[in-house]
Amino acid sequence: MPKKAKNIYVEGLNEIPAPMKKVEIVERKGIGHPDSVADALGEEVSRALCKMYIKEVGHVLHHNTDETQLAAGNAAPKFGGGYIIDPVYMLLVGRATTFVDDGKIVKDLPCKPTALDAARKYLKKTFPNLDVDSEVILDAKIGMGSDDLTGVYKTSGVLANDTSFGVGYAPYSITDKLTLETEKYINGAMKKKLPETGQDVKVMCSRIDNTVTMTIACAMVDKYIPDAAHYKSAIEEMYDLVTDNALKIIGSDDIKFKLDINTGDNYKKGIYYLTCTGLSQEMGDDGSVGRGNRCNGLITPYRPMSMEATSGKNPITHIGKIYNVMSKLIAEDVAKKVTNEAEIRVRILSQIGKPVSQPLNCSVQIVLPEADKNKNLGKWSKEAESIAYEWLDNVDKVSEMIINGKIKTF
Repeated sequence: MPKKAKNIYVEGLNEIPAPMKKVEIVERKGIGHPDSVADALGEEVSRALCKMYIKEVGHVLHHNTDETQLAAGNAAPKFGGGYIIDPVYMLLVGRATTFVDDGKIVKDLPCKPTALDAARKYLKKTFPNLDVDSEVILDAKIGMGSDDLTGVYKTSGVLANDTSFGVGYAPYSITDKLTLETEKYINGAMKKKLPETGQDVKVMCSRIDNTVTMTIACAMVDKYIPDAAHYKSAIEEMYDLVTDNALKIIGSDDIKFKLDINTGDNYKKGIYYLTCTGLSQEMGDDGSVGRGNRCNGLITPYRPMSMEATSGKNPITHIGKIYNVMSKLIAEDVAKKVTNEAEIRVRILSQIGKPVSQPLNCSVQIVLPEADKNKNLGKWSKEAESIAYEWLDNVDKVSEMIINGKIKTF
């Protein structure tokens, strides 16, 4: 049986890959950043709706919950433990199929209860210093989707519900790895040694030539910090732990590492990054889906990126999710086949109403300092085309990975 055309275009670019350029900037907003909280809630709600739909009607129905908003509260943190004045307001908003009609009976679906339950479970599981019952106002405004968009679910085959594109790249540079793994360390293994550190962590890395300067903003939890001396001691211990972890990630003397933590502090003026919950949303910082990390977990101004929010979009027809995730997967698989010096860039473009498995174009770029002189480019191009074709021909596999939580979207 002949293969269906996928409009895949592979090319070699003769330019310097981002990790080899003089300057590189990479950012990650940690799991407790208000934008990441919004991303997580949007995604958790989408996954919960998918599972509810499968249970109730046998397949996923139209929905998008990628408009979650956080309105900051007000707090009075202090050494030894402060208190919340106004709770954070979290609004789960979007569109979903709230009922089905088979011509004989109308069946209402529990969309809002499903959304609220998923959000509460995530917040309680992820943020131990947040009292979800008293320090959060959780609301859901999820209405019925429009007929023109829900209609793409009623046809044979899966059709794109937007004319949009997804973007991905691979492999990670050392700056990427440092940024991503440092936040995971702070919000993972380090918590056992330093419970004083909250979940709202931002990591920014700037590489100039072979020197990486990392800047961390970390909300500190007041109830674990009795006084200013303890705060300073906790920051110093964090400095040592993060530095040791970073040097393990680097694994080479070729890269020099510098670290700054909570540079907004001013000990002489009594200014400390102190919070009650370990989250800046308690006082001043709002959050929205799509304003933070791309689906590879990073914000990378020196790499190709899509402005599309990945979290909360449905994993069946929404290109803003599927193609962003798939671009990353294709890039990673292609990168494994070529030299470590290459940078792989993938962009996939859809047309609304057309099959998700047949994009308008799928661009795979193999970036090498001297791509036109590399004798392996022809071989790599064929392998890249084959990899892209395989993923596009298995869109349902990507959807399943997303629904089952095997893919991170922020």
